Amino acid sequence: MTARTSDIENAAGVLRAGGLVAFPTETVYGLGADAENPAAVARVFQVKGRPPSHPLIVHIAGAQHLGDWVEDVPETARLLAERFWPGPLTLVLRRGPRVPLETTGGLETVAVRVPDHPVALALLSAFGGGVAAPSANRFGSVSPTTANHVRTELGDAVDFVLDGGPCEVGVESTIVDATGDTPSVLRPGGVTREDLEAVLGFPLAVPATSRIRVPGQHPSHYAPRARVVLVEPEKVVAEAEFAQELGHRVGVLLPPAFADAPVKAHAVVAVPGSMAAYARGLYGFLRELDQRGCDLIVASLPVEEGLGLAIANRLRRAAGPRPSA
Repeated sequence: MTARTSDIENAAGVLRAGGLVAFPTETVYGLGADAENPAAVARVFQVKGRPPSHPLIVHIAGAQHLGDWVEDVPETARLLAERFWPGPLTLVLRRGPRVPLETTGGLETVAVRVPDHPVALALLSAFGGGVAAPSANRFGSVSPTTANHVRTELGDAVDFVLDGGPCEVGVESTIVDATGDTPSVLRPGGVTREDLEAVLGFPLAVPATSRIRVPGQHPSHYAPRARVVLVEPEKVVAEAEFAQELGHRVGVLLPPAFADAPVKAHAVVAVPGSMAAYARGLYGFLRELDQRGCDLIVASLPVEEGLGLAIANRLRRAAGPRPSA
């Protein structure tokens, strides 16, 4: 834990005063506000440029506090919280009276999680309440995994930045709808579907759309400035070289199976063979290719199992339709 105790106390004071604090979690850096303060929550939406209908995740200090924020805790939610908290799992449940509608995007459900990072947990303990936080970046862009990413993108719009070092997981939390009899995965993330199914004892659906709005469902999300093009792994080199010949400044996320292949491109990043390492580095790779001046990134999807499902989800969103100019 790199943040000093005095920094954590100062950050907690900023939250109590209605300010915004960027803080580390095991997934990405969050842009936090007092979850019970509608004016502070409104600033989060303003700073990010995020539509107010997109709900925020309420971060709490421990599973024992879950009942303070939700209407009830079904057995499924209790099982998952006991097994995966602290950790990269978000549970969607019925909103309790403590949560204002500004925090939930107007929904009667609330997304809650306990982050697995010592700085985040120390902040939540010092603050003594819930912190509503999306990722600490502009809406739709690449999520931050270091404090410097936050400072570069949001600058003085954040009242306090807690530096907890690089994020260990690197992709956002898995979001599970636990409101009904049959839970489903609304967003793949740091807890794999396979791990969830092992605890619950039955298969989980991962629907393309859901009746409940949750973070990360926008058609274009997690996107770098460069346009992302997805092709089959064996076509990455040819596609990149063709685009380079057409005059693009091409960045390549080179699949492990082709790590030794020579590529004529502006910039090449060799993707790690480990899915955990790939997830941890994904957003950094996309930022690097932006910083190196690429206008097009060629990539392929990993096998969609384990953390590969979360990585594929992020790459699909990054390659999604861009807003019209």
